[in-house]
Amino acid sequence: MKGVFIDASDELGDVYRKVRRPTDPPVTLYEDHHVPAEILPRLLAGHDFVMDDHSQIPTEAMRACKGIRHVIFLGTGARSYMHPEELAALGIEVHIIKGYGDTAVAEHTIALMWAAARGLARMDRLIREGGWPRTEGLELTGKTIGLIGFGGIGAEVARIAGGSGMRVLAWNRTPKPAPGVSFAPLETLLAESDVISLHLLLTDETRGFLGAEHLARLKPGAILVNTARAALVDEDAMIAALADGRLAHAALDVFATEPLPAGHKLASLDNVTLSAHSAFRTPEASEKLIRRGLDIACRLAAGG
Repeated sequence: MKGVFIDASDELGDVYRKVRRPTDPPVTLYEDHHVPAEILPRLLAGHDFVMDDHSQIPTEAMRACKGIRHVIFLGTGARSYMHPEELAALGIEVHIIKGYGDTAVAEHTIALMWAAARGLARMDRLIREGGWPRTEGLELTGKTIGLIGFGGIGAEVARIAGGSGMRVLAWNRTPKPAPGVSFAPLETLLAESDVISLHLLLTDETRGFLGAEHLARLKPGAILVNTARAALVDEDAMIAALADGRLAHAALDVFATEPLPAGHKLASLDNVTLSAHSAFRTPEASEKLIRRGLDIACRLAAGG
């Protein structure tokens, strides 16, 4: 069994070379940022599995990839890049990797929350332009953070936020006992939280989860942090809420189109803090990610 890593760009190729073992199945590295769908049949020919970090894998393109039986997606958000059920109908199984970056994403979430609360991105931008904006920020000690979704990342955010003196509310389809965390109905969480942080997986049921109706129920002046998936939020409704002040600030690491197109409305709003889908990018998380991807390949090669 052999595979191809179709977008081992930037540091990921180096990480792969660092963590690979002689007993791993052979993997061909294609070190590029973006792989056009039309070249997938040629690129994947002769391989049994594909490792994918962030490239689109359309079902129609995969129809011509007769040898591929497995997609190892390097993360949890495979649905943003492919349709697992349609691929399954072609005999291609999609594997995801959980837990590798819980701490990294949680720390980035907290960093975005504090940056939004104190207006750091706007302040930095204006100072670089020659200004000196001494703006008033929001103290978060004693404030409430509401976590929508409570998996590994949500639990890490709760640990850090609780340790900094915040009250932690959470909503999850199945409430879980967690020290220092109160589970609440979604309506209560939206109404009482000074910060809303999204930690849901993207599924057909959660797509557009935070729409105009839910945004209208937010506590006035709330901050929204999204390090999960852009499609969890109705972007137009979020922009409208930012414009009318219902939403004081949005701190975003994920976007409907990535990279964010030049001139996008979100980039023009002062009450938005942006980062480039990098919450999980730490050396520690990247090494865990690639190694666990290779572990899946080893299991598949062994017939598991």
